[in-house]
Amino acid sequence: MPMIDIYAVAGTFANTKQLAIDAANMVKMIEGVPDIPMFRKNTAAFVHELPAGTLANVDGDEHYVRVQVLTNEGALDREKQVAVVAQLTKLVSTAAGDETLKERTWVLLTEAKEGGWGLWGHAHTNAELVAAARDEIAKLKSASSSQGASNEQESSTSHT
Repeated sequence: MPMIDIYAVAGTFANTKQLAIDAANMVKMIEGVPDIPMFRKNTAAFVHELPAGTLANVDGDEHYVRVQVLTNEGALDREKQVAVVAQLTKLVSTAAGDETLKERTWVLLTEAKEGGWGLWGHAHTNAELVAAARDEIAKLKSASSSQGASNEQESSTSHT
């Protein structure tokens, strides 16, 4: 359930909402979590448009993008770290319509310490998050099975 923050000077991106959606989907997919509401509703990206003159490197250049990805501790192994950085860098430059922005995009990967992922008003450990995901998957399977049985019963009663 990563949180992604993208910072750039206002006007860098034509469609900030689509960039946010694409970034959230991309990181969720790379992280490899199940496609369930718990993860879909709690993986989000925020695009922060900064006024001109509020971002600069030591030379005063401001045409940079900073992306920060926050995950729970251990969510991204080395292969996933490399994939997140490469794919977010490409996404940002494509969204800006500027392939050279790849050279000026910084991606920072950070982790919330064990017990430091707040969701539903509670600071969760990784084990608690895994248990919540398993519970949701079980409920979804049960509801799907119940729906299937209900549809079968309706079908068989309509034929009699």
